[in-house]
Amino acid sequence: MTVELESRIREQLMATILPGLSSPLAELADIVSLTIGDGLVDAVIQLGFPAKSAQQRYQHHLDKELKKLDGVDAATVQVTWKVAPYAAQQNIKSMENIRNIIAIASGKGGVGKSTTSVNLALALAAEGARVGLLDADIYGPSVQMMLGVPEGQRPKQYGTHYLLPIEAYGVQSMSMGYLITADTPMVWRGPMATGALQQLLNQTYWQDLDYLIIDMPPGTGDIQLTLSQKVPVSGAVIVTTPQDIALLDAQKGIEMFRKVSVPVLGVIENMAVHICGECGHQEHVFGEGGGDRIATTYGVPLLGALPLSMQIRQQSDCGKPVVAADPDGDAAMLYRQAAIGMTSELAKRQRVQSNAFPNISISDD
Repeated sequence: MTVELESRIREQLMATILPGLSSPLAELADIVSLTIGDGLVDAVIQLGFPAKSAQQRYQHHLDKELKKLDGVDAATVQVTWKVAPYAAQQNIKSMENIRNIIAIASGKGGVGKSTTSVNLALALAAEGARVGLLDADIYGPSVQMMLGVPEGQRPKQYGTHYLLPIEAYGVQSMSMGYLITADTPMVWRGPMATGALQQLLNQTYWQDLDYLIIDMPPGTGDIQLTLSQKVPVSGAVIVTTPQDIALLDAQKGIEMFRKVSVPVLGVIENMAVHICGECGHQEHVFGEGGGDRIATTYGVPLLGALPLSMQIRQQSDCGKPVVAADPDGDAAMLYRQAAIGMTSELAKRQRVQSNAFPNISISDD
């Protein structure tokens, strides 16, 4: 009877879909321990992605699912996480001290990609991950201003070949903006820009990162192709607006990543709706449902739909992004949900399966 109950408990846990996610636990986590005795169940579940804001909600949900089973009077499920490295495209060798690299890209400029990159990085840090942020826009770096790093602050040298990233809001960051003055134009041809970017990436002493977020420049040119072909990118996220012309360019971005075998983890729709601050009226200024349509077309999730928000814009401009300025606000929670969705999608892909069986202890009933 106990062996049969243990089997049903495992099946129930692994078949459960956690709140806000679309995949069963079997695709996202492992059971690392399971104790059964006298109608009591204690389990420890290890997710492949950080989820600090949802941890208690997940635990309560799993407790309730187990208590539906005959023979289970009480259940206590502890949810933990451990971020593992995932295979990059074309078996490119992983970088030391970086488990996963995620590119945030768009087919065109002006869709809020840098704002999204910064807030996703801060959201991942808030969820319990060790995060870095690389500003790959050599010609128009903006991460320095968005993170509130004072102009003139320079990265410190580490050893003879490395620079230490500048930390802001718990995120390690590197940008060409840290190395030049604000009014210095980067009048470089493509090969020089791509070479500079590779130096920024490889000669920064990143320190034990779960995720390095790369804020890609807009388009599908030299820098994008170099990153996609020479850097071990675990996955990409496409940022768009609902506008038809933006969706056409977003489609090009998805196709580019597909050609170089980088999995697209999902789509984030910016400026999805404008909510009037006076009356609360909602208006779809740039169109409606575009992000959902392109996500459906390519079979990837819509990770989030962000409003056209003055707060998000103002906080980015003043160097305190909304996730840091108002961590419990609606906008911050949208970014955190998108971050969990993005990393849970990564956890599904090429997940390193553990060969170890869970530790099961069974006491007399």
